[in-house]
Formats: sequence, structure tokens, C-alpha cells
Amino acid sequence: MNLEKIKPLGNVAIISSCSEDWGGSEELWGRSVPLLLAEGYSVTVYKAKINRNHPEFLKLASLGVTFVEIDTHVPFLKRNFKRIIGKLEQLRGNGSAFTFVNNPWVNRLTVLLAKNKHVFALVSQGINFDGLGYAYACNSVGLPYVLVAQKAVDFYWPGRSDRPIMTKVMKEAAACYFVSKHNLILTEEQFGTRLKNGYVIFNPLKIGSKLPYPAIDKGYKLACVGRLFVLDKGQDILLRILNQEKWRERPITITFVGSGVDDEGLKDMAALLDIKNVSFAGQVKDMDTLWTQYHALVLPSRSEGLPLSMVEAMAAGRIAIVSNAGGNTELIEEGVTAFSGHPNEQAFEEAMDRAWAQREQWEELGSIAASQISKLVPASPEADFVKSFLQILNGSK
Repeated sequence: MNLEKIKPLGNVAIISSCSEDWGGSEELWGRSVPLLLAEGYSVTVYKAKINRNHPEFLKLASLGVTFVEIDTHVPFLKRNFKRIIGKLEQLRGNGSAFTFVNNPWVNRLTVLLAKNKHVFALVSQGINFDGLGYAYACNSVGLPYVLVAQKAVDFYWPGRSDRPIMTKVMKEAAACYFVSKHNLILTEEQFGTRLKNGYVIFNPLKIGSKLPYPAIDKGYKLACVGRLFVLDKGQDILLRILNQEKWRERPITITFVGSGVDDEGLKDMAALLDIKNVSFAGQVKDMDTLWTQYHALVLPSRSEGLPLSMVEAMAAGRIAIVSNAGGNTELIEEGVTAFSGHPNEQAFEEAMDRAWAQREQWEELGSIAASQISKLVPASPEADFVKSFLQILNGSK
């Protein structure tokens, strides 16, 4: 990429691979938009489908952001298929085919990026390669881009046929950002290359400061905050642990906070096991209010980036009982600010038992957690993020 050709001002393309209306992976770029606007850039958001009535998109629209849906009706693709493929082959040069780029969304995005004049692009990914097709479109039309990956999974690797072009796309990005050292290193291992353009960043928090600790006269309340998706978050592990007699008898309740595809499945499992000390709260927007009611976070994730729920719980002055997936253990001090174990019933229950043995110190340990998080996480991660990639794109870093 020739970064010297970037104009000082112009339109920025933000391309999101998130399939939900607004996922946790959207927060970083969403908070970055006002900062880009303040710098004098305009912004266009590309996404497969955009719910223009969602509060976050309404907020962005009020700032003058333009939205473009990538997933359009088939007639458009039929009308333009030959022209799109021809352009792709011309840009690619060798006519070789790659399964992850030869799909309608990437093809349409390539045409849009070639038509619309952007100065650079920010490609936001959920997992570490689910948006590389979009980055390929940027690469094909000579548009400088940065990549953000919110998660990398030990058991989910790129396909064999896609690896060469995916590797090229990552190595030719102006920067590749990850939310944990674990995710950066795992990505390098998965692609068999060192990313000299790789950086670790933080996501913005919704918790501003330490919150008052709730009373314990009615027992201990734990919150399991995360998408109800057992493949990632492992809530089923927690239900199997709670099915044991000792956890039924302890004065403890656990609330699942969030929504997702496994909502009904987890509720059915809890009913099957007849677990009385669990509840489901659905989506909760006000995290400050949430953490005034709960004493600790419990999160048995099978895979992670660096969960905002953990960092926010610690910032609120709450201990975290988490798995050692992803970057979970990069910000904690075992037995002091958090308790961790492998994401299986035996190891994670051992972590819960260690935490339970120190329950009378949870308030004190939570205060230590809040103090440490305030030192480790910058006051405005989004500002640091924008500053970093603007310096890189403009050749001053």
C-alpha cells in the first residue's frame, strides 16, 4: 500500500463483519466515529445489513454518517456479476480463485469501494479472519486499511484454500489490531507468520469508576454477563456445576445477563436440571446499575478476546471468576483480583471453590481490582486507537 497518497482529509470507510444489529465488536469503531469527525473526516459505514432504527445507528446518523448495505437483492448481482468478476480478475492479475473472496458481498463491496472515494478504511472483525474478505476488497482497489479483530479462537482456523490470500491481506494492512496478546500470538501461529504490523489495544468501557458494594444479608449474587452462545461463552459448564448438591445448598444465585441463539436452550437445560438458583435477565444496558446489585462476575468462556464484561466488572470493584480463555488472565492477579480455571466443569468449579472460600474478602479484593484496572486501561481507549492508526496511515509512526 502506498500510504503517501492518503489525503489529509476525506471520507473514511468503516466496514463491519458483525452479523448482529449491534454487537460488542461495534463499540470501538462506534466510539471512534465522533473522533474522526472532529479530525475533519466524513464517515461511511458498510455492513451486510443495517438496522437503521437501532439506537446506535440513529445516533451515528444524527452525526452525519452515511450507511451502505453490502447484502443487496440478487437482481443487482445478476445485472453486474460479469462486470464485477471481470474487475476482480483484472485487479487480481492472475485470475486465480479464492473461495472467501468470490462471494456476492465481497464482490459488491469491491465495486462500491472502487466507485466511492475513500482515503482509508477500518475493517472491524468479530473473529480474527471473518472480515478479511472485506479487507481483500480494500486491497484490490488500492485503498489503505487497518484491521481490528475482537477475538481469536484456538479451535477455529482459516481454511487451507484461503490461507495465502488471507496472509497477504493481513501483512499488507497498515495495522492489525487485537484486544489481547493471546489473540495476536494465536493469529500469528494460525497463519505461520509474524505480524510486524500487529498491535494490542483496549475496548472502551461502560463503567466509569468503582461502585458501592451491595449487602450480603440475602446471600451472594453473581452475574454471568455475555452473549448466550455456549460455543464461546460456555454457560452450559456453569449449569452443570450448579447441578451439584453443594452449589444448590450455598447461599448463592447466578443471573445470566445477555441474549443470543442459545437463550431457549440454556433455559431448557436449567429447567431439566431443576436448578432453582439461576435466572435470566436478558439484555441490560445500564451496567452501573447492574453492578450495584451483584457481588462478582462469573464467566466460563471457551473462547475470548478480552471480555468487556470482565474488565467492566473489575472497574466496578467486583472480583471476576473466569476461564483462562483468550486474554482473560492478562489483566488479573490470580487469587487477588480474580480466580481462573480451564473451561471445563472440574477446573472451573475449582476456581469457583477458591473464590467461595474467600467470599468474605470479595469487597476488599474488588477494590484492588478496580485500582489495577484504572492503571492498566487507558481513560479513553478509542482516542488512543484513533491516534494510533491515523499516525500509522499518515506515516508518522
